[in-house]
Amino acid sequence: MITARKRFGQNFLRDERVIDRIVRSIAPRPGERLVEIGPGRGAMTFQLMRENPRLTAIEIDRDLVALLREQGPQHGELTIIDADVLTVDFTALRGVGERLRVVGNLPYNISTPVLFHLLDHQEAISDMHFMLQREVVERMVAPPGDKIYGRLSVALQAQCEVKRLFKVAPGSFWPVPKVDSAIVKLTPRHDAERMRLAAPLDRILRAAFGQRRKTLSNALDGVASPDQLQAVGIAPSARAETISVERFLALAAAI
Repeated sequence: MITARKRFGQNFLRDERVIDRIVRSIAPRPGERLVEIGPGRGAMTFQLMRENPRLTAIEIDRDLVALLREQGPQHGELTIIDADVLTVDFTALRGVGERLRVVGNLPYNISTPVLFHLLDHQEAISDMHFMLQREVVERMVAPPGDKIYGRLSVALQAQCEVKRLFKVAPGSFWPVPKVDSAIVKLTPRHDAERMRLAAPLDRILRAAFGQRRKTLSNALDGVASPDQLQAVGIAPSARAETISVERFLALAAAI
């Protein structure tokens, strides 16, 4: 019997009703390029393959890789990448003229780094559906002025349409986690100008939200001047959590 490993942040989804609801939300179609991150024991993998028998799975746990390789051929064409997802070149996975549909029950201990890694490959991605800790999803969709609005909120909303779909209770997993989960959908905007601004925007966000109690003129010292802030309609005395995504993008274009 394969047991969940804490070091991989594993909690296996086992509720068939939840799995069915997720698959219906994804609505996979034959011929699409599906990529699943963290397939675990294949609970969602094989349901997805009923709709589209070609799927690529990224799994780091060798015991689970062996299980998937044994059972995969019964369901269709399952390609397994035995690697840390943070090392995977998603752009290289797509075929000519294709974009990826990425899904997964992301390990909660590395969910934020995975999301930023995927942003680096957004041009290759059509959409993403993820199971995440509900607290992380709330941060992803938070608006300006919310106390949990931060770097993750702005970075994702700048590059993607982010939509919270539904909550998943702890009892849907084994082992049972101590937190609620939620399903979120991200649709990359594929906006060339916004993608060009990703690096300066990240530099601004790291500084601005790294010292949340400071005014932006102090937090962004050496990154953006008070004059540059004022030029895009941001008061130097403002704090980061009050600034809209559009204002941050305007500042990224100005520095």
